[in-house]
Amino acid sequence: MITMATNAYLWCAKYKSRCFALLMSMMGIFLGLSSVQAQELRANVTVTTGGKVNNNTSRKVFTTLQNAMKEFLNGRRWSDEGFAPAERIECNFLLTITEDVGNNTFRANLTVQSTRPVYNAGYLSSTLNMQDVNVAFRYVEFQPLEFSDNRVVGNDPLASNLTAILAYYTYIILGLDADSFAPRGGDDYFKKALNIVSNAPDGKEISGWKPFEGNRNRYWLQDNLLNVKFSRFHDVMYQYHRQGMDMMYEDMNKGRNAVMNCLNMLYAVYQDIPNSMLMAVFFSAKADELQKIFAKAPPQEKNRAAQLLAQMDVTNAAKYQQMK
Repeated sequence: MITMATNAYLWCAKYKSRCFALLMSMMGIFLGLSSVQAQELRANVTVTTGGKVNNNTSRKVFTTLQNAMKEFLNGRRWSDEGFAPAERIECNFLLTITEDVGNNTFRANLTVQSTRPVYNAGYLSSTLNMQDVNVAFRYVEFQPLEFSDNRVVGNDPLASNLTAILAYYTYIILGLDADSFAPRGGDDYFKKALNIVSNAPDGKEISGWKPFEGNRNRYWLQDNLLNVKFSRFHDVMYQYHRQGMDMMYEDMNKGRNAVMNCLNMLYAVYQDIPNSMLMAVFFSAKADELQKIFAKAPPQEKNRAAQLLAQMDVTNAAKYQQMK
């Protein structure tokens, strides 16, 4: 009971209506009542073309695919949590078709982004911003996009690969969002992502699900998220957002100090496991935000932050050096 009450308080910190939904759900458990729960995502979906795309392929097919993906992501319930319509997670899925292989088969890049609201700020903090360049799939116009956690591979591996990838990133989005509101709140979602990786479609055109297919792919992201060596990352996700970002409206210095503590925690992870995929994914989402957070910090704090960030995130080192 104490654990449930604690979780209720943590989720109340997110939205008042989410708190109400959670309490109603808890009452339903005790009273044997069912509760009505809404979908979790508000996904903006765009399908575009580029590269080796057959001009004979009807653009209408990609419009139909875009609508099907939007319905797949927004029309399903992905969890047992209660989400009011205004609480859906804002996210973007941009699928860029790079090659029409023929036989209704395509290769594409997928960009996935998600955000999380900051308390009393009217500001959305990025939680995920990454690109997957290993998307191969088959799509027949008007054929429904189907997915089951119990049978990820489906009947046609290439057709199932697209829905498996979309479901995988949905669980990553939900997990990171939950991590940012409650300590280790995302574990169950990351395990669902692991289930997809473990049972992913297989075929000569399909890649990104296996450890030997590169050091930064779907396999390694879920591996990092569930690896005990990265346990402090989950502490950072919670403290960065709840004690850092959510605190800044009330006390900017206190919130920024919490973010600074998170950088020190991340640096300890970096020293143990440099150049990990998880760290790269974190900074891809947070680099611009971190630069703004420390831009007006006292000189000593600003220099320390710039030093840590430039070491951990070499890709954006020049950006951090501008803070000094």
